[in-house]
Amino acid sequence: MTVYIYILMTFDTAPRGECILVSYDVSGGARSVAARVCQIVFGRKRIVHGRARDEHGFIHRRGVAWIGQSVLVMSSRDAEELATRLRSLGVRVAMAPVTIPRTSLEAFRRPRA
Repeated sequence: MTVYIYILMTFDTAPRGECILVSYDVSGGARSVAARVCQIVFGRKRIVHGRARDEHGFIHRRGVAWIGQSVLVMSSRDAEELATRLRSLGVRVAMAPVTIPRTSLEAFRRPRA
């Protein structure tokens, strides 16, 4: 089995590289909840008074990295906010502190276009 890891955002951690790994799981039958989770995590485009407006998701925040399906790394403040929002929808959320040296993060940075 091949595992691909993508980090799509600039990844800036705390001075010592401390951050929170967040994983979430939505029940397979809860399609409306899954759709709302995608909007919270990845963002959406809304039409307000006939004008399109982008609502950025958590992956657009500075220092948040999308590791893979349902897994992100971020600051503890952002992790707590995301967990609170997802849990209010009945989503199962797991969090764990991780330390990643800045030099190791360079291997995961995505080249800018």
